[in-house]
Amino acid sequence: MARRRVSLGIYSNVKWGEMEIKHRAFFLVIPAMRLLLILSIFLVAACSFNAQPQSNRSRPTMAIFDFNTPNPAEWHIQNDGVMGGKSSGFMDFSDGALKFTGEVVTEGGGFTSVLATKSFDFSEYAGVEVRVRGGGRTFEFAIDDGIRSQGREVWRQVPFTPTKEWTWIKLPFERLAASVHGEPYDAPMLNKDKIEKIGFYIIDGQDGPFRLEVDEIRGY
Repeated sequence: MARRRVSLGIYSNVKWGEMEIKHRAFFLVIPAMRLLLILSIFLVAACSFNAQPQSNRSRPTMAIFDFNTPNPAEWHIQNDGVMGGKSSGFMDFSDGALKFTGEVVTEGGGFTSVLATKSFDFSEYAGVEVRVRGGGRTFEFAIDDGIRSQGREVWRQVPFTPTKEWTWIKLPFERLAASVHGEPYDAPMLNKDKIEKIGFYIIDGQDGPFRLEVDEIRGY
């Protein structure tokens, strides 16, 4: 019985008694190669996932203020009267929201704010997100980490412009800019574990009435 060997090392024509088995080697090899390829892709993807740094993984959120059960004693208004200005701000807690209203007068000062005095530790968080709505004017979220310049508060602020509809807005700490009495200040890195105050300013350079409603504040 003659036998012919192919390059893959498997006989292409084998006779056993009365039976003749005809086959081609690649019908056996290709499925195995395909399986190995799929396993390799799976292993690479798994390694890539495990190698991701912690900063890129999802962080838990931290509730800061939920105004369904507010504590008004934690909040206060600070107008530009401390600088001789004439702006006015008011706060109200109703319908499950903090409502910050008033009027900005740019002559003399040009700002007003609503602030909460409370300690926070944001060490594990990248920023703050707020659920807000307003009338289209630009506000600033502000944080005080206890740093002082010649006895004056150094505020870290980031602007945002709420729409007329309730919207979640993320405010990353890396976008905070430091200032003292409205003037830019070269401050050290934010002490995220030593936050003393947070709040909202309006200092957009426009005269006239404003309105900001805040439903919830949380760290992310």
